[in-house]
Amino acid sequence: MAEKTILVTGGAGYVGSHVCKALARAGFTPVTYDNLIRGHRALVKWGPLVIGDVCDANGLAEVMAQHRPAAVMHFAALTVVGESVLYPEGYLRTNVGGTAAVLTAMRKQNVSRIIVSGTAAVYSTLAPSPITEDAPIAPANPYGDSKLAMEKLLGESGFGHVILRYFNAAGADPETETGEWHEPETHLVPNVLRAAAGIGPTLKMFGDDYPTPDGTCVRDYIHVNDIAAAHLLALKHLESQTGGHIFNLGTGTGHSVREVIDTARRVTGKPIPVTVEPRRPGDVPVLVADPARAMKALGWEARASLEQQVTDAWRWVQKSQV
Repeated sequence: MAEKTILVTGGAGYVGSHVCKALARAGFTPVTYDNLIRGHRALVKWGPLVIGDVCDANGLAEVMAQHRPAAVMHFAALTVVGESVLYPEGYLRTNVGGTAAVLTAMRKQNVSRIIVSGTAAVYSTLAPSPITEDAPIAPANPYGDSKLAMEKLLGESGFGHVILRYFNAAGADPETETGEWHEPETHLVPNVLRAAAGIGPTLKMFGDDYPTPDGTCVRDYIHVNDIAAAHLLALKHLESQTGGHIFNLGTGTGHSVREVIDTARRVTGKPIPVTVEPRRPGDVPVLVADPARAMKALGWEARASLEQQVTDAWRWVQKSQV
């Protein structure tokens, strides 16, 4: 690829910052566009930062005119499921309106390729695991609805695009230059580790009576660096492939909540207090990816084990408390 600049919306966030580091290591210049409301200036280390609203098509077009990116990697979004139920209009504005603004700016500045942060939340809760990209689509919450609307918008845009549907992102940069930093934190792995470090509350385990081997929900946890690697391969894919492409990103192996807690106890060597709470509405027993399409088309595979994910995340938690 002749052009070596990539515009990264939401590059000050969790996945976006890891992708920026991967881009820089591969010889690209990531230009982060972020409003810093949920992202963090301290995580922008591998290229310039432009502060702006993802719904501002004119601002996005100005950044593209200045930096002439070869492609856009689009992470800027609201992502908290519970919040989306309380504030659906905000999720539509940011996730769908923001994507529309990015596409408008791309059209104005003749940027023709985009890679988008997708989610397994678009699938039906009745979809059998492992889930393929052709599984039934039926989001169970406004967050999933907004992400599905993003996908439809991309499909109608005419741009070359790749949608990467993540399952459960976890882990952190092994060199602790970036990591998971949400306020408030809603993800299992960081909350388990915060409890281990004594800086978070007792861990709540929502349901222990599911039809799974140990009664707790099973999910497909994938290292954030494996996700970052997929973005670089998707960028290469768009050099030779036109149209739109959708890929699941997961390991193909599920781990239960109890397994995650037990792994964290081994990694940290610390007791982790847990209370069992009632099931949460909408939680399905098992949610595991079938990543075969990404493996075949992109030459990608998830490499990091659950233990490696927890180990790297633990280093990040320890560093962030120093």
